[in-house]
Amino acid sequence: MESNRTAGTTIAIHDDAIACSETLMNAQRTLRRPISCAGIGLHSGRKVTLSLKPAPADSGIRFRRSDLGGLEVPATVKHVGGINYATGLTRDAVKVDTVEHLLAALVSLGIDNVVVELNSPEVPIMDGSASPFVYLIHEAGVRQLSAPRRYLKVQRPLSLSRGDKSIAIYPSDQFRVTYTIAFDHPLLQHQSMTLPINEAAFIEEIAPARTFTFLKEVEMLRQQGLALGGSLENAIVVGDTGVLNNALRFDDEFVRHKILDSIGDMALLGHPIIGHLVAHRGGHGLHTAFAAQVLQERDAWTLVEGPAPKDVAAAVAAAAPAPAN
Repeated sequence: MESNRTAGTTIAIHDDAIACSETLMNAQRTLRRPISCAGIGLHSGRKVTLSLKPAPADSGIRFRRSDLGGLEVPATVKHVGGINYATGLTRDAVKVDTVEHLLAALVSLGIDNVVVELNSPEVPIMDGSASPFVYLIHEAGVRQLSAPRRYLKVQRPLSLSRGDKSIAIYPSDQFRVTYTIAFDHPLLQHQSMTLPINEAAFIEEIAPARTFTFLKEVEMLRQQGLALGGSLENAIVVGDTGVLNNALRFDDEFVRHKILDSIGDMALLGHPIIGHLVAHRGGHGLHTAFAAQVLQERDAWTLVEGPAPKDVAAAVAAAAPAPAN
C-alpha cells in the first residue's frame, strides 16, 4: 500500500511540551465503523453511493472505486488530475472528482486514515457544503490508533502569485486561514475572513457554507458538460440582483466556502498544517499548485510528531504534584 506521508525531518514532542495545544497531543485517528450515503455528482449528474471505511495508521485518505474493481487513488497533491471548477484526483485508470468538501471535513475533524469508496467517478455534492460529511463522521464515530500524528509545521513564509490571485503561508502556532474574495458583482465585491481552524470552528463557521455559481455561467458550464447535477438544492446561484435561493446561511457565506475549499485542497499535503494560510482571489488551481510548491520546498517546513494519548497521560501523571500523605 502506498503511503501518503511526506518524507521530511521529524521532531518529537516530549513530556516537557504538555502545555502545548491539546490538538498536538493526538494520535492518528480513523473511523469507528463504516458508514454510507447516496447522492448525485455536481458536475456529472450521476447517482453515486459513497462509503467511509476505517483504515490503519499511516495509510492516509484513499479513494477507492468499487465500480473499477477496487482500484485506489491516494488523496495527495501528486495525484491531482483535474481542477476545472472542482478538485479531482487521478492515478492510472482511476479518477475521482470533487473531493475538496469531503477532504475538508475529514481533516478538520481529525480523521487521518480512511478509505472513501465510490461506485462512480465523483463525490456526491449533497447540499453543496461539508455539513453532511460532518454528520457522517459523527455517526461513524472516531477511533484513535497507536501511531502518533504528524503535523506539517511551517518554518518560513512561502508564496505563489498568478496575476491578481495570490496565496501564501506563514509560520504560526496553529492552523489559521485568512481569505479574501473580490468579484464583479454587488454581493461579492469584497469579502474577507480570518479564522483559526479547529474542529469546533470548522463545524460551526465553515462546514455549512455552500458552493456557489453565477446564473450567467450556468449554461456555459452545462455546455462544457459541467454542473449537470447542480440545482438550488445543492448550490447558491447568484443572479444579477441577488441569490436565487431563499436565503444565505451567513452574510459572508461566499468567502466561508472559499475557506472550506482551501482547507480541502491543502489537505492534499498529506498532513495537518501548523501555519497561517493567506489567500486572495484563489481557486482550486492556485490552491493545489501551491500545495505542490510547499512540498517541494523542504527547508520551509518540518514534520512535528505528537505522542500517542497513553504517552500524554503518562507525562501528565509524571508532572502532577504528589498527593499529600
